[in-house]
Amino acid sequence: MLPLGKLRSEVLNEILKDIPSSDSKVIIGPREGFDSAVIEYDEENYLIVATDPVLGVPKEHFGFFTYHFASSDVAVFGAKQRWLIVNLLLPHGTTKGELKETMKELNEECRKYGTSIVGGHTGVYTTIKDITATTTAMGIVPKEELKLPLAKPGDEIVITKGVGIEFAVGTAWFKEKELRKRLSAEDVRTLKEMYSLETVVGDAKIARPFVRGMHDATEGGLTALHEIADNSNVGFEIYMESIPISPPVKKVLDIYEVDPLTISSTGTLIAITPPENVEALIKTLHVAGIPAFRIGRFTEKKERLLIRDKDVEEFPHFKGDAYAELY
Repeated sequence: MLPLGKLRSEVLNEILKDIPSSDSKVIIGPREGFDSAVIEYDEENYLIVATDPVLGVPKEHFGFFTYHFASSDVAVFGAKQRWLIVNLLLPHGTTKGELKETMKELNEECRKYGTSIVGGHTGVYTTIKDITATTTAMGIVPKEELKLPLAKPGDEIVITKGVGIEFAVGTAWFKEKELRKRLSAEDVRTLKEMYSLETVVGDAKIARPFVRGMHDATEGGLTALHEIADNSNVGFEIYMESIPISPPVKKVLDIYEVDPLTISSTGTLIAITPPENVEALIKTLHVAGIPAFRIGRFTEKKERLLIRDKDVEEFPHFKGDAYAELY
């Protein structure tokens, strides 16, 4: 039986190797560590295409997540997200008012970023227990501005906002009664409001001129660094004391005893940055109100190391998804 959450590497790669691909226009197709496809659009541009499910998120802000999950994957490839196709599946009992609220929020995000919804499907089904969506986002990027999640030895690793936000926010929404026994009402309220951090659309737009490549630390959190290292034939070293965790998020991670390095962290941008650009990147993000932190670097040696004070250990791999168990 397959475990909850995203497919583990060995299963995913077994499936991917059997997918046929003979179209010369497909520059990057299905590949672990690449959350978007890259397709030749014309002589000067690539078309970036990403698709994502939307489930297990607060229904009060379902429109926000319907926009940002797939759009974030387009943004990290250096593209501006221009078009969306949205499949919105509703459980029996959904009201017209609830549907309108979701679409109002989705439309607001589209207007904010200049994105057009160009198609999709909406329906009500008895087999759907909670509101669910799949969104396909598309954007155009000039070929010379394409950003791939690939690193070179010496590149610095910069992340935005901190880790564990997605898990902590989900806990505040789905386990609020349980959490209020351990946290203050103010902490729970703060965590619930942090849902708006679960996007890297803005982060990636600002970071684009400074970076070699980018990745959104979704399921598996910072273990995405293994995918980058595998695809780049490099190693990395991470300094634990440099990894930011906001106080209310840390309280939740401690309560549920989850590893901040491996937990879902949608909204945390991993920026692969040439060393000469690090200071400018961090400063520019900070000016825009987005905290950013240097947490390590990629190395020519193939080891993947986690440094805690004076102790050095192997960086953990993705083994399970505690977030999937929340809902």
